[in-house]
Amino acid sequence: MKPHQEKISPAGIPGGRASLAELIDSAPGGLALIAADCDILYCNQACAAFLRGSSSLAELVHPDDRHTLEFSINRLRLAPQNAQAIEIRLLRADGSDVWMLAQLSTARLTVHGDAAEILVQLTDIDRQKRTEAEMQSWAQRWNHALVGSILGVWDHNYATGQFYYSETWKTMRGFAPDAIIDADMETWIESVHPDDREMVLEEIRKQGEGGDFKQIFEYRERHSAGHYIWIECRGACIDWFEDGKPARIVGTDTDVSARKATEEALRQLSRKLDLALEVSRIGVFEVDVEKGTSLWDERLQEIYGTKGQPLLQNADDWQEMIHPDDRERAIAKVEANAGKGGTAFENAFRIIRGDGSIRHIRARVAPFNLDSGDTRIIGANWDATQDVTIQQELAEANRLAEARYRELETTKAAIEHNALHDFLTALPNRRYLDEVLSQRAADSLANGSGIAIIHLDLDRFKQINDTLGHLAGDHMLIHTAKVLNENMGPGDFVARIGGDEFVILSRYDGSEDKLGKLASRIIKRLCDPVSFENHVCRIGASIGIAYAGGRAIDAKQLLLNADIALYRAKTQGRNRFEFFSVAIQNDVINTKRVSDDILSGLERGEFVPYYQLQFHAQSLDISGAETLARWNHPTNGLLTPDSFLQVAEDLDVVSAIDGIILESALKDYAAWQTLGISIPKISVNVSSRRLNDPALSRKLKSLKIVPGTVSFELLESIFLDDCDEAVNDNLQAIRKLGIGIEIDDFGTGHASIVSLLKIGPGTLKIDRALIKPIAETTEQRKLVGSIIEIGKSLGIKVVAEGVETREHIRILQDLGCDLLQGYALARPLDFEAVTKLARQQSWRT
Repeated sequence: MKPHQEKISPAGIPGGRASLAELIDSAPGGLALIAADCDILYCNQACAAFLRGSSSLAELVHPDDRHTLEFSINRLRLAPQNAQAIEIRLLRADGSDVWMLAQLSTARLTVHGDAAEILVQLTDIDRQKRTEAEMQSWAQRWNHALVGSILGVWDHNYATGQFYYSETWKTMRGFAPDAIIDADMETWIESVHPDDREMVLEEIRKQGEGGDFKQIFEYRERHSAGHYIWIECRGACIDWFEDGKPARIVGTDTDVSARKATEEALRQLSRKLDLALEVSRIGVFEVDVEKGTSLWDERLQEIYGTKGQPLLQNADDWQEMIHPDDRERAIAKVEANAGKGGTAFENAFRIIRGDGSIRHIRARVAPFNLDSGDTRIIGANWDATQDVTIQQELAEANRLAEARYRELETTKAAIEHNALHDFLTALPNRRYLDEVLSQRAADSLANGSGIAIIHLDLDRFKQINDTLGHLAGDHMLIHTAKVLNENMGPGDFVARIGGDEFVILSRYDGSEDKLGKLASRIIKRLCDPVSFENHVCRIGASIGIAYAGGRAIDAKQLLLNADIALYRAKTQGRNRFEFFSVAIQNDVINTKRVSDDILSGLERGEFVPYYQLQFHAQSLDISGAETLARWNHPTNGLLTPDSFLQVAEDLDVVSAIDGIILESALKDYAAWQTLGISIPKISVNVSSRRLNDPALSRKLKSLKIVPGTVSFELLESIFLDDCDEAVNDNLQAIRKLGIGIEIDDFGTGHASIVSLLKIGPGTLKIDRALIKPIAETTEQRKLVGSIIEIGKSLGIKVVAEGVETREHIRILQDLGCDLLQGYALARPLDFEAVTKLARQQSWRT
């Protein structure tokens, strides 16, 4: 204290009395008088113990609380009438602190009305504060424990009407931690599963009555996401109203959905296991080794025929049921393995049931040790009688099979031979060829050797089959096989691959000449006459040859190449051989491409008619139009028949093209009539194959052709003197329909005058090869004139084709030709161009 303050005594307190001063000094509560700057002016005995002789109260206050003290003093100075109460810590001599309640009030005012001196009353509240801190610490630890656990805490205080639900309680139901929960009973009960509501309401009713209730029960509650979760509820009453009813109930909820799912899975597994045992008819037992007892299930009793007896039996009773011949062995097996804990073993034996029947038993047994050290044996038995019976029957069947096996060996060898050989010629077949070819290709890959394939197809074989019968054909096939075997070299392989086709597989040493000589020799031998039942048979052969050398041989491609070469040999006149080349392959590929394009063109309507007008020789008026087929190819443009006719004939689609052209021409002809274009008739080319079509007459009738408007142009080469009956029938049907007949390219074929009279055409068309030279030679003019005279004498009109100059027109007019056709008058044109030309008549100039 300051010196002048030390002289102040209790009696010196303004307005004080000695008796009051003594009372203050000896008061149990600490009192001190301080100045506004915290200097201590006076303190009683109780306060002196806290102040420890210090002259400033601020020095004794904990640094963290000094600001609080200064702030309260300043407030008191500004408002002396408002006493202040604060909690601060004072420092002890050992550096520890003690909590004090400091109550500040004004003791004396200055002339300005501010507090000049302050009375401080100190009360020790250290125990109270530390108890509160401890309680708060425990509360925090408890709260952390609850938050960290899976328990959802709830507190229903019916006395205050307050209901508390922890964050965990909310999150397990899918609510946000800060969500407000509606504690209304009617609302909440709707979230409980319908099957559980009655039970839950009953427990709540009991709680409300204050009676006994389950402290733990489980129920299902709907999650906010819509599904149900299982809740385990634990609750207890901690306060009661005066009437004994619960005033406050607290508890915890736990989400036990996972446990419930596991329990359900275990129940399902148990049901499946039980069903599996039932379906499989397996009986289960457990033996207590120490007690000597055996527990059987009902299925095991059914197997042993002991149903109706107790499930728990003496373990030795089982031994008495074993067949005497199996008993010692079965028991020894069990005793030898019973001490091997966890090691499963199998056993098999027969039993004699009470009814005397014998059953074959299969067993699988496993001993195990309990934690107590006791030994148990668990096992499964099943009735294998049926299996044993089947095995015995199979054994007997196997014995019979083995007895027959030796008999089948010879048959097997014959079957294998037949599977790889042709039954007629005894040569290897296509399957055998493929195997040998693949093997030789593999050998070539290893050693670099070459392979040659000679593919042979008999010529005129079909005629022999058709005229002399299949026996003659078979005789020629056997003869061919003999010829090939006689000409086969060392290491060569000969096979008949089907019909009249044969293949020789030979080694290629780089000499193409050797292969050619072999092919020539074979063809020469096969062309020799062969006698069969007083008939002389003659055949020939076409051969295709392909070879390859080196380490990479494609066997399938090589066989295909030989086939391509054979195809070329046949198309080049037969009785010859051809070597495969890329040029031949490209030609075949091109033919294939054209074939595909033709078929596609037919589907897409690419074949269209073009027309070349015909004219009266003297007046040059239009007399008709010849219809010509054109192919409007999508990439190659307009194509004439010479670029596709041969392939179309091979595809047998010429008749189809003829039909398309005829139908289109009829439509165009009708259109010309509608437009007033004078084209008296149209002529259409008809192939020989179409004339052999038995349905031709029916197809033509369906077109409803107007008689006299259409004529068919037939190539002269078709009409030999021995024209077959089918063609004659169709020609007569054509005439009846009013369709004219014209002979095309006359003078270059083989038709005789007799044939012309037989067919009776209305028109002859002189071939352009005869017309072209008439302007240069008198002899050619005489020849053409003779043909015209023949036509006139037979009453047949004559058309000159290939009229290309005005001189041709003049000469043919002088010779008395009826009709003219050629570039000098009109080229082949489409419908629109013909229409335009017919209107303009530009040919006249």
